[in-house]
Amino acid sequence: MRRLLPFPLVSLGLLAMWVLLNGAVDAATLLAGAALAVFGGLVFGRLEPPAEGARRTRLVLELLWLVAADIVRSNLAVARIVLVPGTPRVAGFLSMPLRSGQPGFLAAMALIVTATPGTSWARYDGESGTLTIHVLDLVDEAEWIRVFKGRYERRLLEIFA
Repeated sequence: MRRLLPFPLVSLGLLAMWVLLNGAVDAATLLAGAALAVFGGLVFGRLEPPAEGARRTRLVLELLWLVAADIVRSNLAVARIVLVPGTPRVAGFLSMPLRSGQPGFLAAMALIVTATPGTSWARYDGESGTLTIHVLDLVDEAEWIRVFKGRYERRLLEIFA
């Protein structure tokens, strides 16, 4: 059974998501969801997830709260830029060195950047450890990097330490 479902919680989550997205609990939905769940669990196993999950639950919850607040704040800022004529904005790319190249760290960082309106992940250079981000409203590059590293990178380094 462990060979078929190496990560049962991942498979269960995929099945639940499939049923919720389809909005029905019938035989066809459950059969398709079960196939997706088994396949998804097997694929997840091939990605070689870390042996230990993310630690420090308090830090994870704190980070999630900060990201949620920043998403709301960024939505309002982007709405103001789009809806208010003549709002000044300086879009641009910024490059910042990251202190970790660990896959879980980079995946979490990518989720944060792409989930926040007004920012997008442009490139990560694994050799130099430099992340390039496009920012819709880039006023002060040094301040932006300082805040980003203090709010996200520091916490992610502690979580994935």
